[in-house]
Amino acid sequence: MSTKQLNFIDLFAGAGGLSEGFIRAGYKPIAHVEMDKAACYTLQTRTAYHYLKSNKKYNEYVKYLKGEIDRDTLYAMIPQHEKDSVINLALGDENNAAIFKRIDKLLCEEEVDLIIGGPPCQAYSLVGRARSENGMETDPRNHLYLQYAKFLKKYNPKMFVFENVLGLRSAGGGEYFKKMKEKFDKVGYEVKEFLLNANDFGVLQSRRRIIIIGYRKGLDITIPELKPDNKKQFEVRSIFSDLPKLKAGEGEDKGGKYANESNEYLDHAHIRNGIDVLTQHISRPHTEQDKEIYRIAVAQLKTGARLDYKTLPERLKTHKNQHSFFDRFKVVNDKAFYTQTIVAHIAKDGHYYIHPDIKQNRSISVREAARLQSFPDDFYFEGVKENANRTASFKQIGNAVPPLMAAIISKVIKDIL
Repeated sequence: MSTKQLNFIDLFAGAGGLSEGFIRAGYKPIAHVEMDKAACYTLQTRTAYHYLKSNKKYNEYVKYLKGEIDRDTLYAMIPQHEKDSVINLALGDENNAAIFKRIDKLLCEEEVDLIIGGPPCQAYSLVGRARSENGMETDPRNHLYLQYAKFLKKYNPKMFVFENVLGLRSAGGGEYFKKMKEKFDKVGYEVKEFLLNANDFGVLQSRRRIIIIGYRKGLDITIPELKPDNKKQFEVRSIFSDLPKLKAGEGEDKGGKYANESNEYLDHAHIRNGIDVLTQHISRPHTEQDKEIYRIAVAQLKTGARLDYKTLPERLKTHKNQHSFFDRFKVVNDKAFYTQTIVAHIAKDGHYYIHPDIKQNRSISVREAARLQSFPDDFYFEGVKENANRTASFKQIGNAVPPLMAAIISKVIKDIL
């Protein structure tokens, strides 16, 4: 294996969950390309974290988490080329030339080892297709893999990692997936696909995803199986045990304190990782009606069953759709080894992610959702405006790749390269 530090470009980067796993394994990011402005601020803040930590100025980053300095002051501490590595543009024919130009400048004629990332999954997801009148057939996001392929052709990396939902395989009757693999073959890559569940890799959440690993034709490469990290299982309650109790609408964005010491899971998953400042443990407010339903749902779970929306008293039924989505109120089961998938819909309401403590009677906080995705506690999710927007944070978390799973994938690839 080469002693050279491997580098990568992250496309459709989101908040940087996939990237975080690769950086943890020792890779160097060249650029993150992302169209969402709030996610780009998150990427900038994480870039500042990595730069300051590697230059023994971690205390400056902690000041930001404590609210002692503002975002502009934090960003002023990092070099311009680090800031330029976050590219807030959408992949597409209208922007690609500008993106290429910026990446080329950052590369300084260095070769690219790896491209990672996956297009937005809504067009491929089974839920998205079920809700769409035409099954998402006309959604332009179906064809974003073509843009991904243009970056493969331009930079000719040794390998790539493409992540998406399982629905990718069946979207368009399987035609999109077939054409995608044909396109990757055409631009010079052999591929191997994996069906993975994040909970097999230490993430306390059921999250089934397809991972496509491609390698340049002509390279003597064998892709091994991606083995789960299931030596020890932890209960979901592990993510709640050290956090202060909150009621609906309560919490602190920055400068919070933990209620208890860390535990084995939080250390194992690199979630607490030495940080002593709690951020974004914020719960959204709820109506009295929602909180009454939450109490019923939590009590129901204690009997070993989930709440069926049809069984609620008529006065609590406000949803027009009485024929589907009967599990729209769902408690996070803290006694299980994993919980339900964290998805971007958590940004709209918390009904599918009710906290299991009936005394707190709320949906989970931003920090709790981030922990279920295995993000470390020093990972701060930004909004467009400073002092993070809770909705933007939830959306980024729901769309992310769990860093813990990404780190294991990255190690397998590192051993190959």
